[in-house]
Amino acid sequence: MRTEHRHPDRRSPLVLETHDVVRQAGTMKELTAVVPAPAELGTGVIGVPEGSDISLNLRLEAVVDGILVGGTADVFLHGSCSRCLGDIDYDQSFDLRELYFYPGKAVDEEDSQVVEETIDLEVALRDAVVLELPFTPLCDEDCLGLCPDCGFNLNDDPEHGHGDKIDPRWEKLSGLADVQDN
Repeated sequence: MRTEHRHPDRRSPLVLETHDVVRQAGTMKELTAVVPAPAELGTGVIGVPEGSDISLNLRLEAVVDGILVGGTADVFLHGSCSRCLGDIDYDQSFDLRELYFYPGKAVDEEDSQVVEETIDLEVALRDAVVLELPFTPLCDEDCLGLCPDCGFNLNDDPEHGHGDKIDPRWEKLSGLADVQDN
């Protein structure tokens, strides 16, 4: 168990002061803010662009062991379709819920803690967003993907074809039929 956490960077917009939420169970503060997205908030295929707006609607509530943060984070997602590689852009809302333990409480290494009367939302935000992102994002559920032969986007022309395929090992013999007819 770890009893000491790193000191938060108070300049970060995701570090919130908790002065208004006194250590008395039932004390509550509602917070609405727009903050810039931190770097690498996503996967290699889809994510929140760095610096884009994240709308936070939070409720900080004092409980016996710490401060319970709950609410939503509304983000803009940008990525690539896993079938046709086309761009995907849409807005999505993610639920946040994290308990930040007061100093002096015995906590596990992965537990969040109130440090110098602040809480850092970045880890909770990452957990809420990244874990809920689609593993294989699609531009449309019926996306046809790319032609396996030439890479043409089949959504643009579903009838796309290449005619009869000749096995490359027999391709040089294809002209023999024309020679025998003459």
